[in-house]
Amino acid sequence: MHAGHLLLHGEKEQYDPMIILHGFGNMFPGGVGETKDMRIQWALEEMGLPYQVRAWDYLGGETNGPEFSALSPFNQIPVLEHDGLVLSESAAILIHLAETSGRLTASDPEGRAHVVQWCFAAVATVSPALSMISMFDAGFMGADPAARDFLVMIGRRWLEGVERRLEGRAWIMGDDFTVADILMATVLREIREAELMDDYPNVRAFYERALARPAWLRTRELYAARLGVVEAAFG
Repeated sequence: MHAGHLLLHGEKEQYDPMIILHGFGNMFPGGVGETKDMRIQWALEEMGLPYQVRAWDYLGGETNGPEFSALSPFNQIPVLEHDGLVLSESAAILIHLAETSGRLTASDPEGRAHVVQWCFAAVATVSPALSMISMFDAGFMGADPAARDFLVMIGRRWLEGVERRLEGRAWIMGDDFTVADILMATVLREIREAELMDDYPNVRAFYERALARPAWLRTRELYAARLGVVEAAFG
């Protein structure tokens, strides 16, 4: 089975030892293109591993049913099935794929530890502030401008750290693209105020390089086809 085969919910097929990515089959318009299953599909496309996507009817409530609850402790997508292992949380999934395949990670123990460090930095340090800025601007966190200013201050602090890390480096680990870059680039997609990233030229250049990679462009195409939308529907 070629990489990217779409397995619709309810289909019966032999997978072993196929990798199955449980992803969205639909999404409300504001969430299209923002979902974290894209991170996993991007990594699988980069790695060239055979996999299938099992698409769930999110809008129809399938991810709240008992079948999906048995896979995901918080009823969240993505979930990965790999040779008997069922795993959720996008960072954990990416680290697992890198460690088991030996791809998109470093070749030495110290380097692999730093890949894991930067995976956590992306999702646990950088992402929360950027996400909260987006939620504030969408009207979900009140209207106090001082609150937004505080979030922007925190976001800038984290972006300054990423900017320093990328000084003289094409990617987080140097010359080699890793799963840490996938997480950081997808976290940076949460920025809606262009000027915020423009203040950090290394971050901006990294972001543009990452989103120009052929595997990301394939992921966008596959995702759009899976959800039955056009790519122009998401950024």
